[in-house]
Amino acid sequence: QVQLVESGGGLVQPGGSLRLSCVASGRIFSIYVMGWYRQAPGKQRELVATITRTGTTNYADSVKGRFTISRDNTKNTVYLQMNSQKPEDTAVYYCNADIIPFHGSRDWYWGQGTQVTVSS
Repeated sequence: QVQLVESGGGLVQPGGSLRLSCVASGRIFSIYVMGWYRQAPGKQRELVATITRTGTTNYADSVKGRFTISRDNTKNTVYLQMNSQKPEDTAVYYCNADIIPFHGSRDWYWGQGTQVTVSS
């Protein structure tokens, strides 16, 4: 069974930094796109950043120049380095990945989410 598990969330002051990690586990044949989404209270879930297996990245305009997505294919892990954080970055952050398991069909998987709070 494929699972995505996020870690690294927490409370940070405005201007501070956090690094999120997400590990995909289970019998995985291949992982294509990996990404991060976030959902603030009362708002829809929105894209933060994605990265392809070969390293091509895409960012929401609101985080460009502040956040950096990266991945380690040998560890089935994606990271999100968040710098210069703002109160509006406060949200639950979800990991997302396009995975082909050894048994089963290619599908998109979600993590359980990790809370990030930016506040003084």
